[in-house]
Amino acid sequence: MLEAARRLVDAFGAHDVASYFDGFAADATFVFPNCPAPLESRAEYEATWQDWEQDGFRVEGCTSSDPRVQLLTDDVAVFTHRVTTALAGEEAPQHERETIVFRRDAAGRWLGVHEHLSPDPTA
Repeated sequence: MLEAARRLVDAFGAHDVASYFDGFAADATFVFPNCPAPLESRAEYEATWQDWEQDGFRVEGCTSSDPRVQLLTDDVAVFTHRVTTALAGEEAPQHERETIVFRRDAAGRWLGVHEHLSPDPTA
């Protein structure tokens, strides 16, 4: 599961959109501080991402720290960490806390099924 989390962070940090979204299940949900309502599917998040890109959104780097894993069952785990993200056109990086719930699919692949991002109050 930690390898799946690392791949997600690396893909996000490289602005590798296809690899990033490939790390989430189609039915994944997302809660972001800059979205007024939860995004109810990967497709909805992908459409929102495309809107952000049209407004100039581009990830230039992302680092993860303080990783923690709670294995709830053999097939469900909760991953939490702190992320520091550099965005194009922004002088200061964003400091956030993130929770990703992973589920192992029938093929044995860990996929994100829920992501919740919030500002890091300690930054």
